[in-house]
Amino acid sequence: MKKTIYTAIATLILGVAATSVGIGGRAITVKGSDTMVILGQRWAEVYMQKNPGVVIQVTGGGSGTGIAALINGTTDICEASRPMKPAERTKLKERYFTLGTEIPVAKDGLSIYVNEANLVAQLTVDQLHDIYAGVVTNWKDVGGQDAEIVLYGRENNSGTYVFFQDNVLKGDDFSPSVATLPGTASVVNAVSKDPKGIGYGGAAYAKGVKFCKVAATAGATAYAPSLETVETGQYPLARSLFWYVRTKPDGDIKKLVDWVLSPDGQALVSEVGYFPVKGSAEKGK
Repeated sequence: MKKTIYTAIATLILGVAATSVGIGGRAITVKGSDTMVILGQRWAEVYMQKNPGVVIQVTGGGSGTGIAALINGTTDICEASRPMKPAERTKLKERYFTLGTEIPVAKDGLSIYVNEANLVAQLTVDQLHDIYAGVVTNWKDVGGQDAEIVLYGRENNSGTYVFFQDNVLKGDDFSPSVATLPGTASVVNAVSKDPKGIGYGGAAYAKGVKFCKVAATAGATAYAPSLETVETGQYPLARSLFWYVRTKPDGDIKKLVDWVLSPDGQALVSEVGYFPVKGSAEKGK
């Protein structure tokens, strides 16, 4: 009886282990950007279908969380919607004697979302600065109706938060009135229900809201994020989306990176709603 129980337990443990690590090795872990999590999950789903026995585990939590996991050794690949900071690279070097390897895997236009009922069709970067810094608080001051501007944004471990602060606020602080939400989907959901709301996040999430076009300066042409405007740099808030690994990719991780940068992998970038990396098939090798 005991032998039967022990055999059953051993079989269960082996089954769980096989599910967790796949055939021939442990799972590849990918962690970080909430902007990128839907893309990372799609890549993982298709790659595992094409490579039976490979297991890829993808989780979000924010770019800062992913970078911290890369530094402390709890993820193989970090997804980040912003570049690593010098201080983060220093920590990586202190622990692993490497500055890490940065791999641009997609492009995005950090998007400004407004409610579909909002009459404001475009804003300048300076106007966005003043709105999110709390200087401009009424839509009528930027061409809209006489109504309070309700601000939605991301938490400070988000790469999107950091990118917005660096490139729109130019290092200034966010207004205390910004409602910080745990993911881009939450920002989109809030703006879709709030006629006075404004938010920001990845282009792939814009469902049930509308893009507010962005102009680099007053009098300049305003653009919505698209493949053309992001590739040419016409969209002022274009950015790269990154994978980071501790060392130069090799083995199973290199195979995954090469596939992500291949035409098949980059086709999924467009399918999800982001923009492919130009000439990506030659990167990561």
